[in-house]
Amino acid sequence: MAVVVVALTGCSAEAQRGWMPGNSQAEITDQTGRITNLWVGAWIAALIVGVITWGLILWCVAVYRKRKDDDVLPVQLRYHVPLEIMYVILPIIMVGVLFFYTARDMTAINDTSAEPDLTVQVIGKQWSWDVNYLDDDVYDTGQHAQGVGDSSGVLAEQVTIWLPVDKRVEFVLNSRDVIHSFWVPSFLFKLDMIPGKTNTFQITPQEEGTYLGKCAELCGEEHSSMLFNVKVVSEAEYEAHMQDLRDAGQTGELGLDYSRLQDVQDSQAQQEGGN
Repeated sequence: MAVVVVALTGCSAEAQRGWMPGNSQAEITDQTGRITNLWVGAWIAALIVGVITWGLILWCVAVYRKRKDDDVLPVQLRYHVPLEIMYVILPIIMVGVLFFYTARDMTAINDTSAEPDLTVQVIGKQWSWDVNYLDDDVYDTGQHAQGVGDSSGVLAEQVTIWLPVDKRVEFVLNSRDVIHSFWVPSFLFKLDMIPGKTNTFQITPQEEGTYLGKCAELCGEEHSSMLFNVKVVSEAEYEAHMQDLRDAGQTGELGLDYSRLQDVQDSQAQQEGGN
């Protein structure tokens, strides 16, 4: 049954390599291959350690089991220096190897030193998203999704972040009220949005298509309805959409004027003034 389940997951367009989206010939972003290799490598290392450990346990159970006609007490050892040294050194080596590859890949994934082709600010709010296309001086705004469990069309109605394919994008993440988390499963990446703090990351979308996004941090009773889409298109389509936003009068950018952090600061200022 497990083999059948694994085989069937390969039939999904969102899971062309097991449970991971995308495939090695068509990475959705420039980072999905790196993330997948780190994930798979960690699981292979864990499996090797597990097999060795389980094998040694089963071998000891089989070889040193108590026989019916054996009434002699086994030799009792209080310590075994070589074995104890191995117990200390091997875990250090294992953790060191995992740390090296994790630190190497996380440094590359979080690197924002390159000059982006465009910058997109995403603002989380209870319970939707606002999007500022900072280089084009236009914005889009989302509304709280209604009836998510009743209609499949609800997903298509949510705010969509448009990105040009093969262009380096810097995301600037902010929250207007509580902690949210920007998550696009197909990008294999998420990053928290914390009131009063700006988080950034960069990616280069490499495959055109529409990808679903959601909030990955419990942010209130309607958290599950906090949805959005990411649409990766050609540069011409991207520019056409920017013009559509201008024609709709959505120029400028949406700010954090009504953030919960500002409300707290105003309240504190009022209290200090009253004292």
